[in-house]
Amino acid sequence: MIRFLRQFDPHCVRLLVFDLDGTLIDSRLDLVHSVNAMLRHIDRPELDGDLIASYVGDGAPALVRRALGDTDDEAFFRGALEYFLGYYSLHKLDHTTVYEGIPEVLARLAQPSNEMQPNGVQRQMAVLTNKPVNASRGIVQGLGLGDFFVRVYGGNSFPTKKPDPLGVRTLLQETGVAADEALIIGDSAIDILTGRNAGLWTCGVTYGFAPHSLEKVPPDVLVETPRELGELLR
Repeated sequence: MIRFLRQFDPHCVRLLVFDLDGTLIDSRLDLVHSVNAMLRHIDRPELDGDLIASYVGDGAPALVRRALGDTDDEAFFRGALEYFLGYYSLHKLDHTTVYEGIPEVLARLAQPSNEMQPNGVQRQMAVLTNKPVNASRGIVQGLGLGDFFVRVYGGNSFPTKKPDPLGVRTLLQETGVAADEALIIGDSAIDILTGRNAGLWTCGVTYGFAPHSLEKVPPDVLVETPRELGELLR
């Protein structure tokens, strides 16, 4: 069920900023396998998949640091991070899939029409994730989503990561869209805080990795499925 917590008109939205993991794609298994491969490499016990998934959202360095237990040994941490990034680069598409319904939603949004937008203007779409940019672009292209987005930015595209608003503000500048005509869509509090910090409307999806975090930082609107996301923006 679509639930508005703060009312706005979706037809006024000209830019959609999507998170990646837990929003467009289900990358859980490849991330879990890559973290546990890193832990095996350093002779640490593997972690439960649900626990690893709860660590996702703040970028690869934060994910690895949490899996290591916030180690103070920076050389050790850097080595573990390098191994994780190398392993994930090779295995990022082993099991990762697009959420059912997302390709249809994106294809529909990519078509300018009076039904989608009263003025017939095509919405622009972008990806802003804390995942490293090369892996993000490789996944987006590998899963056939690349043509939908005017930009794909990752956690190392800018000096700061979400929830800092720099990435969103860059997208607004590059697309020429005002903040109150843009919507950020994500599965975690990080995405909602990013939108708030940049003055965007915010949409939370509850089918992703961190729906519990949306209770602490509620978005302007909540959707439970990709189908509902399409209904919201039609």
